[in-house]
Amino acid sequence: MTAFDALVRPHRRALHLHCYRMVGSFAEADDLVQETLLRAWNAREAFDASGGEAGMRRWLYRIATNACLDHLRSSSRQAASARSFAEIPWLQPYPDVLLEEEAVTRESIALGYLAVIQRLPPRQRAAFVLCELLDGSAAETASLLETSVAAVNSSLQRARATLSRHEPPARGDAVSADERALLEAFISAHQSGDCKASIALLTRDVRVTMPPLPACFEGVDQVLPLMERANAMGEWRLVPAWANRMPAAMSYLRRPGDPALRAFKLDVLHVRDGRIHEITTFEPRLMAAFGLPEVLA
Repeated sequence: MTAFDALVRPHRRALHLHCYRMVGSFAEADDLVQETLLRAWNAREAFDASGGEAGMRRWLYRIATNACLDHLRSSSRQAASARSFAEIPWLQPYPDVLLEEEAVTRESIALGYLAVIQRLPPRQRAAFVLCELLDGSAAETASLLETSVAAVNSSLQRARATLSRHEPPARGDAVSADERALLEAFISAHQSGDCKASIALLTRDVRVTMPPLPACFEGVDQVLPLMERANAMGEWRLVPAWANRMPAAMSYLRRPGDPALRAFKLDVLHVRDGRIHEITTFEPRLMAAFGLPEVLA
């Protein structure tokens, strides 16, 4: 399979990102890329090499999209609302370190944007991702999905209507100095256990969610007790870990009696008007993808 690997290797990262956008889960995207490559290997005799690199890309995207659609149909899963990440328990972060070589805008990978995409029915979602995020034409997308151009355009119209009702406000793609400073302040306040300093960084209507848990805490009055309980758990050390083109921090906790600082959670920060409007707290399951250890030296 050496020659085949050489052909598909340049496309693996882009395929992974495509699958991630389709399903909203980093781990499931891993599995779907493997499924895509297995299907491609089994169908390699049918591949027309005359299309060159572009033809290989179209062929792989067709296989990956169908793998995602099969997965979504088998799971029968769709977000009922985009009001809170607590309603999307399968949502996972995407490490920025893996986006460095991809031309990915912040808005097309932000958690809020992905949450809205999860509201779309599978084929409508596929048409939107292929046309809007991968710049495919309606004709190319129709060929890939084995449907008509009219059906693709209809799916796009419905998808755009859904996103126009729920899409979060647009922000610039560049990470600002203010966001970096805000992340540093968040880390400092968390490590020192300074609840007053932490609260000063938040909007009054701040929201904290913890996928896959259904919990949702809204407003400073509900979030403050969370901070107080965290302070009582032990010693904290935080490491910057940008995710989905957003400020994030991996938290390590040393519990009483434990000599080690162990990975405990990943907080992804949603910034609005210079303050933290939402904190999405994930379990530390993607340490390797973030390039971080499970135990902090």
